Amino acid sequence: MADPRPVDLRSDTVTRPTAAMRSAMAQAEVGDDVYGEDPNVNALEAEVAALFGHEAALFAPSGTMANQIALQVLVPPAGELLCDADAHIVTYEMAAAATYGGISTRTWPAVGADVDPDQVAAMIRPDGYWAVATRAIAVEQTHNRGGGGVIPLDTLRQLRRIADDAGIGLHCDGARIWHAHVADGVPLASYGELFDTMSVCLSKGLGAPAGSVVVGSAEKIERARLIRKRMGGGMRQAGILAAAGRHALAGHVDRLAEDHVRAARLAEALAPYGVLAGQVRTNIVPLDLTKFALDAPAFGAAARAEGVLVSVLGPRMARLVTHLDLDDAGVERAVSVLTSIFRR
Repeated sequence: MADPRPVDLRSDTVTRPTAAMRSAMAQAEVGDDVYGEDPNVNALEAEVAALFGHEAALFAPSGTMANQIALQVLVPPAGELLCDADAHIVTYEMAAAATYGGISTRTWPAVGADVDPDQVAAMIRPDGYWAVATRAIAVEQTHNRGGGGVIPLDTLRQLRRIADDAGIGLHCDGARIWHAHVADGVPLASYGELFDTMSVCLSKGLGAPAGSVVVGSAEKIERARLIRKRMGGGMRQAGILAAAGRHALAGHVDRLAEDHVRAARLAEALAPYGVLAGQVRTNIVPLDLTKFALDAPAFGAAARAEGVLVSVLGPRMARLVTHLDLDDAGVERAVSVLTSIFRR
């Protein structure tokens, strides 16, 4: 009998807690985290800080809040943040940097993970001259709208030197940095040493139901805790969620390689149709439908009608994402459906 459930390739945020994760959540010892008394939250924060070689960390309800907390730590009101034009922080976070942090943003052209450090350096504005002074640079690792691309370690090191020379901060939106770690074998601590602040997500590839973590120095995280409370992110018995995150860190990082293999299989099957928008390095398969008869909404509707869910990112842009809840059978079912649509 055919599986009636759709093959969901919209995002790795659609994953559900595994049975083992649910058990860890059910058995979690909890306390009031606003008072700093939740043992699982405290343990999670210590574990993530250690993984990235930083002094401290802060558990937050979402990736957007984690990013915005970090940005407010680095950039004072009326200061400037530089990032790329497709960055999550300026595309999908509802203008939160301006709304809550009073932060001005300026972007370099969207090229995903292909960052030109010289171009970024040329954009930095110093104090004075009646211009808005640049206070921080932000990058995204891996890059969502850049097709899951991985910024090379050498590029990040160049950005670190540029930030140091200018006396400004460097932030990493590391929602999927676990994928970069698995794809390139770069130790998490090697990434961590390059950034003043980081946000890392537990609820995408790692499969936890919610939560991200802000990472930084003890002084920065002390300030971050105040900002989290101001933004309404102070949770109480949050150890139930933190236990899911700890379970994910212990058992779901290395398995991300399986998602990469499945994404590569999708890319291999779709490559003959000329719709791949770039090299597939991790768990995201970007599709450019500019030369295809159907636009992205029509393509998405056609796939949905046959039990495959894809993400529509623009009039001619779509995306497939592999994840914890997708197995080989699901990939092959998606291949069959999508290739049949492209052959029409």
